[in-house]
Amino acid sequence: MTPSPATLEQRMLVGLFLSKFRNTGLDYLGFSTFVEAYNVIGHAIGVKPTSLKNYRQEFDPLFPHAPGGWHKREMRPDRRALFDRYGHLPLDDFAKLLEPVVSCPRDLADEGLEEIAGITDAGLENESFSKRLITGISAERFFEAKFPNIPRFAGHDLSNVTRLGCGFDFRLQPQSDDPFLAVEVKGMAGKSGEIQMTEKEHKVAEYLGERYFLCVVRNFAERPEISVFGNPLAATLEFTRRERRVVSFSWHARIAG
Repeated sequence: MTPSPATLEQRMLVGLFLSKFRNTGLDYLGFSTFVEAYNVIGHAIGVKPTSLKNYRQEFDPLFPHAPGGWHKREMRPDRRALFDRYGHLPLDDFAKLLEPVVSCPRDLADEGLEEIAGITDAGLENESFSKRLITGISAERFFEAKFPNIPRFAGHDLSNVTRLGCGFDFRLQPQSDDPFLAVEVKGMAGKSGEIQMTEKEHKVAEYLGERYFLCVVRNFAERPEISVFGNPLAATLEFTRRERRVVSFSWHARIAG
């Protein structure tokens, strides 16, 4: 099921952040341009990229350094209230407000568990805000919105199984007795670049063969589009195995009898 869009306040927060901090804010989040930020954040929170641009422009009149904007239009009360509440925050503190907005799964956010969803694995701490979105949430939600237009997937029901750890992101069930199709989604900022499959994804792709699809959402920097690779290990893609050693920690406790 496709997650519900972000709330109005969450959308306005993104606009206020981009208006206040502009290029400094883009650099902080790891984006090269406003267009890239609109595309990536917009698809992550279920909002049209052009809407985020409009929200930013609504706040531009409040900042002398911001060119353009809606200077001849009276600001709405809810926009002014949001500015009064958050407009004073410095960059680091404001950026922390955005993390749960775009990275918290909607089902957890709706249950008031943003603080749990905001906890990240140690291996993700060194990845930029933008990279985590492009390679994960934004790409997956872009695929969810566009998959009905992909001919190979016509007549299939979509299930998001990302959190089940089964080696792919989506299960496509046909309206027949045929077996399901597995789809793993990857994202890239540009038109070209490198994608990575985990060991489990690679093994599952090898096992399912023609039923496994790799869908790459590319070009978030300009205009996202999907490239579909059926049976990716046998396609024109050339995968190279790389070994990475990671130090991990576990926590143990003894339960008394």
